[in-house]
Amino acid sequence: MRAIRRFTVRTVLPAELAPLGELVQNLRWSWHPETMDLFAEVDPEVWERVEHDPVALLGAVSAERLRALAQDRRFLRRLADAADDLREYMTAPRWYQTLEDAPAAVGYFSPEYGIAAALPQYSGGLGILAGDHLKAASDLGVPILGVGLLYRHGYFTQSLSPEGWQQEHYPSLDPGGLPLTLLKEEDGSPARIRISLPGGTGLHAQIWVAQVGRIPLLLLDSDVADNDTTARDVTDRLYGGGGDHRLLQELLLGIGGVRAIRAYCRITGHPEPQVFHTNEGHAGFLGLERIRELTEARLSFDEALEAVRAGTVFTTHTPVPAGIDRFPADMIARQFGGDNAWPTVPVDRVLALGAEPDSGDGEKAVFNMAVMGMRLAQRVNGVSVLHGEVSRGMFQGLWPGFDLSEIPIGSITNGVHAPTWVGREVMELAGKELPTIVERAQGWEGVQKLSDGDLWTIRGQLRANLVTEARKRLRRSWRQRGASDAELTWTDEALSPDVLTIGFARRVPSYKRLTLMLRDPERLRGLLLDPVKPVQIVIAGKAHPADEGGKKLIQQIIKFADMEDVRHRIVFLPDYDMTVGQLLVQGCDVWMNNPLRPLEACGTSGMKAALNGGLNLSIRDGWWDEWFDGNNGWAIPTADGVSDPERRDELEASALYDLIEREVADRFYDRAADGLPRRWLEMVKHTLSSLGPKVLAGRMLRDYVVELYSPAAGAAKALSGDGYAQAKAFAAWKLRVSQAWPAVRVEHVETAGIGDTPELGAAMEVNATIALGELSPDDVEVQAAYGRVGQHDELIEPNHVKLTVGSLDDDGHATFTGVIPLDRTGAFGYSVRVVPFHPLMASPAELGLIAVPEEPAGMTNGTLR
Repeated sequence: MRAIRRFTVRTVLPAELAPLGELVQNLRWSWHPETMDLFAEVDPEVWERVEHDPVALLGAVSAERLRALAQDRRFLRRLADAADDLREYMTAPRWYQTLEDAPAAVGYFSPEYGIAAALPQYSGGLGILAGDHLKAASDLGVPILGVGLLYRHGYFTQSLSPEGWQQEHYPSLDPGGLPLTLLKEEDGSPARIRISLPGGTGLHAQIWVAQVGRIPLLLLDSDVADNDTTARDVTDRLYGGGGDHRLLQELLLGIGGVRAIRAYCRITGHPEPQVFHTNEGHAGFLGLERIRELTEARLSFDEALEAVRAGTVFTTHTPVPAGIDRFPADMIARQFGGDNAWPTVPVDRVLALGAEPDSGDGEKAVFNMAVMGMRLAQRVNGVSVLHGEVSRGMFQGLWPGFDLSEIPIGSITNGVHAPTWVGREVMELAGKELPTIVERAQGWEGVQKLSDGDLWTIRGQLRANLVTEARKRLRRSWRQRGASDAELTWTDEALSPDVLTIGFARRVPSYKRLTLMLRDPERLRGLLLDPVKPVQIVIAGKAHPADEGGKKLIQQIIKFADMEDVRHRIVFLPDYDMTVGQLLVQGCDVWMNNPLRPLEACGTSGMKAALNGGLNLSIRDGWWDEWFDGNNGWAIPTADGVSDPERRDELEASALYDLIEREVADRFYDRAADGLPRRWLEMVKHTLSSLGPKVLAGRMLRDYVVELYSPAAGAAKALSGDGYAQAKAFAAWKLRVSQAWPAVRVEHVETAGIGDTPELGAAMEVNATIALGELSPDDVEVQAAYGRVGQHDELIEPNHVKLTVGSLDDDGHATFTGVIPLDRTGAFGYSVRVVPFHPLMASPAELGLIAVPEEPAGMTNGTLR
């Protein structure tokens, strides 16, 4: 008989052990080994049985054992020290507290968070990045308020059928068995938020708080009695259901998330966020909710829009258009129109925010969540330099007329949280030999002084740990697939702690090319079974439950890995999660990544491997494109110009095999007389010293604070002051400029000062006559663009110089003058353009307005001597 309800009964701790409950409820333990050691001491046998889950530990340990610990003076001293350490961590000033005029709080919204395996609210890179973002914010003292959803079934757990087909399972999660606290009102009742839905119904949610070090993470849960069955299931599982279900989740995350923040700040006294960070388009509706708040406070829609945009940061995480949520426009119209319309937020304005350029209307019209996110944010970024470039190309249509380099999408390259991902052995060596790295992330050059012997010993320990755990998981998987113990004696010899180990672990969409390594099975077999320089590969990954193609890729890998002659050299570990990820990035000598360039936004797993002394073997995509230097790993050549995908895969797979055989394996097995691979360890040290300071999440958070959060807070403060006077003025200015812009023209351009033969170093005077219509010279900036030209007279990566106003006629015509330096030889060209100007604009392209000469006759092309 099945239970009709599941819940967790928590143990009652003796008064002497009360601090233990405080330690368990703060997820700092997930990156603090000393606290984990204390938990292990509570009951080592139970600790292993619950797979290092502190909440489960307290639910399983016996009352007798707890009474004994309450009388154990040595344990109580350790407990008191750990509790004191946590309190000091939570309250002591950190880097952020040294800054001036930084925002009092930042709201950070993400659909998933990878904090710890014991809180399974993540599916892949987006969630892991969000978890590392919060942890780094905690370490640096950045006052972030995280917002997400609590999925009662989390993401799926993965097993394999006898045929190697991925099978999904959705275990029920009881919040009472997770490190969460229910947010309650002063009278003890659960705090609730509500979202209205069409037809007079509503979506209710309660708020669970996960304490991630210093950072509160608010998780909304729709499984409450006030909801009907459909509404209760809104937060049933991560990325589950169809379009209607997904829309409800995103309404709850965005609109409900803002309301949850308001409730949390009201109840706890936490400062209200001055900046809202939208982590991918899933949470984009948060901007609409903030507009509603302001319009109900007597601002117009346009005025509220400017106030909201000023304090919003939007981060896009995918260069794959299919990875962006798009809803039918009529579905959005039903949600925000009719009987469910917000009186102060017209539905046509909502639809315009998410409308794709030139996407049509009527039944084919779509509402793009990323497009809305960008229109609601004054600051937008990708997650690597290359991804920023790709994103500017993807969304160039939002800013027509501007060169690709001017599209206002920047980049902050992701980073990873070292205490979460770096092996304890590495951290202890660094703490002993290089304490400044551990304490302040400084002194990375000292890595060169580490003993080769110590470094190689630790790499061997981490590889052995991986082999041991991989064998356990391999046996478990084969038993689940129907094998008997008598058939599994070979797993005792699967993998070797002495063989070059390559790791490959990620989600399994087609562009990540899980099976590229199988392109030539015999070539791969030869690498695995080489009698002198063998290679072993450890693989993990999940395909989305609806992705049949991804499941077929997994099945192909497993079919090969099941073959009797190679199964000891290549293994697939099911149920890829944070625990498996930690094992792999710590234990593998080489991290392999072979996506279809440029579709990998960042790819942070390779960063984690690098911090553990692993070397990267990767296509130059994501972060590897900007930080590969020729000595910190290997770049797999790409066949970018080959249009045939089959041929491209064939060429890149061949290059991959060549690299492994002729460079990677050669260097790993090239041993000195003392048995150490000196050349390999030179690369390891160089990787640690050169990449270490770059790949840290602390560096990433500092970049966000300095480049995005603080400027956004300053802009938001400026627009909200004096009853939003500047927001009102800015909105009125934008409206006036937009209406008058059709009359703005570049009517005539003249040049002087260079003679008949332009020479390098000369200065060309430019005089431009501009029709301003009803605008004044202060409303615009006139620029001369100049530089190299292509075959069709297009300016290539031009420079710009501002022209100054010389005269203004009564008919709205003005003359602007300036000087263009002839600073390069060869084909040279110039043009003149007009863009709006206002000191509150974050980019000249912000309004998407530009005026250029109608005919190219005003352009002078020539060759400079």
